[in-house]
Amino acid sequence: MMAVREIRRGRADDIPALIDILWRGMHEGAVPRYSAQQCRAWMPVRQTPESYAIRLAGQAVFVAELDGVPTGFMTLRGDGCVDFAYVVPEARGTGTADALLAMLVNHARISGIGTLTARASDMARPFFARHGWTAIASAPQVRDGVMTPATDMTLPLAA
Repeated sequence: MMAVREIRRGRADDIPALIDILWRGMHEGAVPRYSAQQCRAWMPVRQTPESYAIRLAGQAVFVAELDGVPTGFMTLRGDGCVDFAYVVPEARGTGTADALLAMLVNHARISGIGTLTARASDMARPFFARHGWTAIASAPQVRDGVMTPATDMTLPLAA
């Protein structure tokens, strides 16, 4: 049987899976570009479902599933900022992130958002650039005294 990938809007019952995707993205997927110290500083503990639900409240959440199992997600704030963009390490290079971004961009256009922004990690910056985003400025993040490189990026949307 062929695997079925679906991109859909997030639901409240997705929160535990999204936390797992986020955690794995930081502590497994980011390993090629970040030190263990940077990964721990960026995300020292897993979010609780309650705290993460509050963080995502008011955002458009898009979830990728493969045969019913969430494999990635992206979120869009009302101001056009892509807040989260993560896929599980084994979904990299499968088109999952591309499909999520396409859905998110389509939603932004329909919602009348003229420009998207993101603070992209070194892992995400090449992905966004491949999709036409422009680097605006270096935006290193410091958490627990540890610096992690990042870049502010933007994508103007056609009217």
